[in-house]
Amino acid sequence: MKNLKKDPTKQLEKFSTIFMQLGLVLVLFVVYIIFEHESEQVHYAIDDPREIETVYIPEDLHNVVFQKEVPVKPKIKVATPKLIDLIDLTKGNNTVEETPFPDELIDEDPLVLDIDSVEFIVASEVDEPDPVPCILIEDAPIYKGCEGLSKEANKKCFEKSIARFFVKNFDAELAQELGLHSGKHKIHSQFIIDEHGDITVVFVKAPHKQLEKESKRILNKLPQFTPGKQRRKPVKVKYTLPISFQVE
Repeated sequence: MKNLKKDPTKQLEKFSTIFMQLGLVLVLFVVYIIFEHESEQVHYAIDDPREIETVYIPEDLHNVVFQKEVPVKPKIKVATPKLIDLIDLTKGNNTVEETPFPDELIDEDPLVLDIDSVEFIVASEVDEPDPVPCILIEDAPIYKGCEGLSKEANKKCFEKSIARFFVKNFDAELAQELGLHSGKHKIHSQFIIDEHGDITVVFVKAPHKQLEKESKRILNKLPQFTPGKQRRKPVKVKYTLPISFQVE
């Protein structure tokens, strides 16, 4: 009697072909559905095109590199100061010029006016004349020891004498004590020689308060001058004195 039982391996090979064909049909059906599907389109309307702001961005903006500056602390070397005679009240052909001073050199406190404390003072008939600038004075003040010289010689003697006096009396150790850095430093000063030949310091501006105090001390120690004259009358004469010194 023949064995009618079928071989399972041959049955699987027969059905695998059918399954592959069904799979291909299913894939083609899915692809067809995808292509036939219409996506919903969204439309955006602009109410007013003029409200659109166009921004232009440079193409090389990404190449910009911002670097933070690191402050370098200067090295200060303190040494025995050496004063150099740089006082110069004349420029050009022996013509004395006043050095203009910027407003920031003069420290002025704001004025607060109290209405209740205001007093009305009647001015005298003769106002006190303003000091005459040194470049306009007819007969310049005379430093002690410069008597009997011509006008030009008197001016030179006046300048050199004040320079020597300042260098001689300046406290050379002060700059070292204050820790000033090496290099040139300048002191601005202004003073008046009145009708009696006495000195009145108007102001002094220096890199340090102690230098200002020292400069005022020296100016107030200047000997009495023979007063300057304008139209043969003693008058106040205003001088501007820039003083430069070197710290090494």
